[in-house]
Amino acid sequence: MGKGDRKTAKGKRYSSSYGNARPKAVAKAAGTAAAPVAKKAATKAPAKKAVKKVVAKGE
Repeated sequence: MGKGDRKTAKGKRYSSSYGNARPKAVAKAAGTAAAPVAKKAATKAPAKKAVKKVVAKGE
């Protein structure tokens, strides 16, 4: 179960081959995938920070 074993992923990497133990990443075709859903624009206004009001004491 090491580098010489061609039935394992490690052996496949060593011998530079592919198979069931080391499948190739398949690139998806552009036309077959569903269209990506556009993100909705934020409808809520951003939250405002709480601001302390400074009140002038009796003049």
